[in-house]
Amino acid sequence: MSWTNVKLIFLRELRDQLRDRRTLFTIVVLPVLLYPLLGMCFLQVQQFLQEHASLVRVVGAEHLPAEPALLTDGRLAPDLTDEHERQLLQIELASAPIGGDPDLRTAAQRDIAAGLCDLVVCFPPDFAARLAEYRHTKSPAGERPTEAAREIPEPLIFLDSANEKSKIARARIEDVLQRWREKMVEANLRERHVPAAATRPFEVKPDDVADDSRKAAAVWSKILPFIVMVWALTGAFYPAIDLCAGEKERGTLETLLSSPALRGEIVWGKLLTVMTFSMATALLNLAITTGMATFIIARLGQMDAAGIQMRQIGSPPLVALVWLVLALPPIAALFSALSLAVAAFARSSKEGQYYLMPLLMVSLPLMLLPMLPQTELDLGFALIPISGLMLLLRTLIEGQYLEALRYSVPVIGVTAVCCLLAIRWAIDQFNNESVLFRESERLDLGLWIRHLVRDRLDTPTVSEAVLCGVLLLVIRFFSNFMIPAINDWGQFAITTLVMQIALIATPACLMAIMLTRKPAQTLSLGPPSFLLTLPAAVLLAACLHPTMAWLSEGIRYVYPLSPSITEHLGQFTSFVTDKPLWQVLLIIAVTPAICEELAFRGFILSGLRRLGHTWGAIVLTSVFFGLAHGLFQQSLSACAVGIVIGYVVVKTGSLWPGVLFHFTHNSLSVLQARITPELHESQPLSQFLFGPGLADGSLLYSVQATLTCGLLGLGVLWWLKSLPYHRSAEERLQEALDHETSLPAKLPA
Repeated sequence: MSWTNVKLIFLRELRDQLRDRRTLFTIVVLPVLLYPLLGMCFLQVQQFLQEHASLVRVVGAEHLPAEPALLTDGRLAPDLTDEHERQLLQIELASAPIGGDPDLRTAAQRDIAAGLCDLVVCFPPDFAARLAEYRHTKSPAGERPTEAAREIPEPLIFLDSANEKSKIARARIEDVLQRWREKMVEANLRERHVPAAATRPFEVKPDDVADDSRKAAAVWSKILPFIVMVWALTGAFYPAIDLCAGEKERGTLETLLSSPALRGEIVWGKLLTVMTFSMATALLNLAITTGMATFIIARLGQMDAAGIQMRQIGSPPLVALVWLVLALPPIAALFSALSLAVAAFARSSKEGQYYLMPLLMVSLPLMLLPMLPQTELDLGFALIPISGLMLLLRTLIEGQYLEALRYSVPVIGVTAVCCLLAIRWAIDQFNNESVLFRESERLDLGLWIRHLVRDRLDTPTVSEAVLCGVLLLVIRFFSNFMIPAINDWGQFAITTLVMQIALIATPACLMAIMLTRKPAQTLSLGPPSFLLTLPAAVLLAACLHPTMAWLSEGIRYVYPLSPSITEHLGQFTSFVTDKPLWQVLLIIAVTPAICEELAFRGFILSGLRRLGHTWGAIVLTSVFFGLAHGLFQQSLSACAVGIVIGYVVVKTGSLWPGVLFHFTHNSLSVLQARITPELHESQPLSQFLFGPGLADGSLLYSVQATLTCGLLGLGVLWWLKSLPYHRSAEERLQEALDHETSLPAKLPA
């Protein structure tokens, strides 16, 4: 790669973007004007955010006790509320209608809906008399209160939970009723000559040991990284659209592609340009946000008590800005590469803008997750892209440097891998002529359906494969809410068969029949290139099973299971151990091995191989395969197993070795769960594989067995690698296109 060409392309693209008034307005002018205008609008709207009085209708006020008084002259008693609360709670006295509670409930519902009142509080008849009876009731020592004490009628509060005014009125009146009840308790205690302090044997006195700087850091550590992330993505997307889709519309992209620069050099030049604008946008918005926050908090602190409380939050600490600036380059690189790849796929600038929403929908949950109160930096979150980086920044801003140092390596590693993959994806997009020079077309549903049937290919397209994967995931999602609770083996067996056959295998087979000319070739149902690969797949699954088992244990260590899921898995284990072995293997090993392989390593992998990147197709298929499993921990381990199965299917050219691998892997898991402590003690092979066993009765593969089997598995994989690889027609076509795109780079400058 010639960095001179990268520099020339970077300077060219940067100069063109600086001449674009729309780009400069979005990145420079808009943030400068946006935040002051938002602050002005907030101050203007603040006058409408005043508290309004709640109208509370009290029914049965004549049944209230005289002491302690709840109402005085039709208003709340002064010793229960202050003047501000009495202004916010307007009392309206009413008598109970004839007919009892049902009529009262209907009347309250009607009046609240009509806005005549916000809440209705009803005191039952003889309320004061029953309270007096309870007060003078004595129970022998050690016995429960009498029936009279337990039959005291309770006041009823009628509210409309769909009405915000009604919910606010409930919160206000319940505070007053709570104080009234406490006064009633104090009166009862005084009458029995019991000190009021007996009900409060101790007082809890909180003492906040956090200083002002830590309080400010705790607040801003959640806000500032989110602002940087959002604006880094926004600042990268629009320049990327103009540099890719915009050049397609202007007809200048062909001139750049015909230059002596490699496609990778072109991508790097454009990437540096997009990164520059992404970082500039994020830095400018960060500076304006901190400046506006400092200014507003300082001014509000001089105005009123609420402003003084806001001032206690403090201005954004300087150390937060330092860490955010240091973390900005990898953030900008990740979002710039993603935006560049998405923009290269777009046919026009208008279409490219539509792709911003899916990119935001994927990124925003990862940005919002670290802002939750219960989210803390650990190994599990450190391995999540974007979320781990935001949590690391949050930990650094809060001054927890030792905690941040523990997880800095996995966070930096995951971020670097994501950046490299995103850049690689962008380069692949520029190397694909069918992506760069797609023509705009209108959607005609009838024409599109006729095209699917009439112009079918031998194997599915990439779009059809992705559609199949998404369809299976959607079906899986809705089926989770339709499946009843499983209480016995019969329900579990029927549910598994229905899901595997009807919801996984059938959609894939129907799509293969309807959308392709050669369903058998699509599903890779032919014999393998070498029959010896069939027993090799079984041996490989057996050798890699200890490694996969330890991988599952590691995943559960990083992402622990909840107690409810652990209990559910324990119920599932009882199903496996109590029923006949042939039934368990049929449901758990045979059925998934056939149905899931037909869908994922059959239809989906066959279509994704048209990408021209074998490993990319295998990994993407494994991601669909992992997501189809219910638990997150199970999805991660299934994705790893799916990669090995995909490699076996691709190397052998047949689905059947993958089916055997899948069957063997699931069967060994079933057999492992059925090994009892007595059987383990009596079998030397079991003692070699699982060692002495664990105290709770569960078994884990021993280290020596895992290493021995792992070495044998590597030998089988090496033998599979030595087999000749027969590329599909689509892969040969894609390689020819890649070769053609690399020819201009070999021309002299």
